[in-house]
Amino acid sequence: MSPPPETVPFFSQWETPDMTLAVLADGAEVALRRDALWENSGARTLDEYALWATNICGMACLKMILAARGQIVPTIELARRCTGYGGYVVTEESIKGLIYAPFVSFVKAEFGLEAEVMTSVATSDIPTILRRSRFFTASVSSLIRWPEREPPSKGGHLVLVMSASDEGFRFHNPSGHTGATQANAVLAPADFDRFFANRGIAVSI
Repeated sequence: MSPPPETVPFFSQWETPDMTLAVLADGAEVALRRDALWENSGARTLDEYALWATNICGMACLKMILAARGQIVPTIELARRCTGYGGYVVTEESIKGLIYAPFVSFVKAEFGLEAEVMTSVATSDIPTILRRSRFFTASVSSLIRWPEREPPSKGGHLVLVMSASDEGFRFHNPSGHTGATQANAVLAPADFDRFFANRGIAVSI
């Protein structure tokens, strides 16, 4: 597959990118408290980081989009600001989100990004979407990091698709567990389709 037309920086949803397997093995509440780089997230406390980091794949994608134009904003700072627009609903028990429509309002108001919520998207539609929008944040199963596996369901996680063709789909995965499954991961369209929930957000910069 041909290289991407420009370099898009990769950022994990964890400040230490190789923590994915520890999060899966030990649970986020335990593993993320061992992340020595947690303060880089914009969290005010380690508790805030441990609470949010499993819920900010969408903010990691946004951080990458902003970084592509030279702007670096910490993920939990982004999440906090997005919550003010209704992009997340936070209770004592849970964090619900990312909620797409408020996210679109958030990125327009705060960063001047043009974004569009898209549903009923066929995998074969994504190349066309990327011809008019620079990025497509796709809802997929988090098991996309292991493409040899069959996901029990689709959706629940977001990846940043940067290019797509019959040759393959190139994307950054904020919770990839190896370098190859994090930055510039590539899957054949049929394999991407097994994980794709047919919805996402197109973003132009």
